Amino acid sequence: MHVRPFHCCLFLASALALGVSGASAQEAAEGTQTSRPNVFFDCAGRNCNSDYYRTEIAWVNWVRDRRDADVHIIMTSTTTGAGGREYQLDFIGVAGQEDYEDQVRFQTLPTDTEREALDGISHTLGIGLARFANVAGFRGLVALAPVEAGRTGPNPRLVSQDEVDDPWNLWVFRVNGSGNVDGESTRETIRLNSSFSASRVTPTWKLNFNGNVSFNRVEFELEEGIFTDRRTDWGLNQLAVYALADHWSIGIQGQLAKMTRFNQNFRAELTPAIEFSFFPYEEATRRSLTVFYKIGPAYRDYIDLTVFG
Repeated sequence: MHVRPFHCCLFLASALALGVSGASAQEAAEGTQTSRPNVFFDCAGRNCNSDYYRTEIAWVNWVRDRRDADVHIIMTSTTTGAGGREYQLDFIGVAGQEDYEDQVRFQTLPTDTEREALDGISHTLGIGLARFANVAGFRGLVALAPVEAGRTGPNPRLVSQDEVDDPWNLWVFRVNGSGNVDGESTRETIRLNSSFSASRVTPTWKLNFNGNVSFNRVEFELEEGIFTDRRTDWGLNQLAVYALADHWSIGIQGQLAKMTRFNQNFRAELTPAIEFSFFPYEEATRRSLTVFYKIGPAYRDYIDLTVFG
């Protein structure tokens, strides 16, 4: 139930904006450190396409054993409030570079294609590797050039969240609907479903409201006559979470619903909760250990008498 800060830049705005191009890669000059850094890529989640990154970033040595690496990269990801994903890349120095630590991030939009996501990750990965190569003494591999403010083109200036004009104020709305009609001479089935949601995620608040309605009608022609079964279910849910600090958050969850498949004509819940995270929420993509407690009233109105009375 924790709230993760919203990032819409590849790395912190205070960092240098660097334009990195694979075409500018070249062999290191004589007298500098070994020609290329050895890189161990560690990923077990979304878009762990190491072959793609090896092809796009050819100015490093990709190794399969961490003991042979100069830098260990861990890539993790989590969903964002807008429906995309935020990728976090942690750079950890190895073999003489143990003091080196760095982190870069990249966000995809829910409308991005797989190729657009891979290109964005490759660009972010290249930025992190270029920064490592510069600090670790690998010279002559890439050209690092500051990008002018307001520049457009393939390498536009990176912007922070405060510079983005968002008329929706971080709110995301979704509406869905589907239907199905199936029939034979002695049977007919109609299914209609619709749902909506509204969500907003900020560094301190996470708000989510959603609802759904489903209608199912099944009609059979039997020897005794026509049997018809009609079921209409609906639900309204809300979640509000507030991050008190790096390790604490509180929230409240509510529900109103009708669920005939659970023999419930009406159900209502209101559940406050509190959570403690042993690690800062910023590290949740790499490690997480939390405990939480929730308690609240619940009401059930059953359609038929249950075995528990």
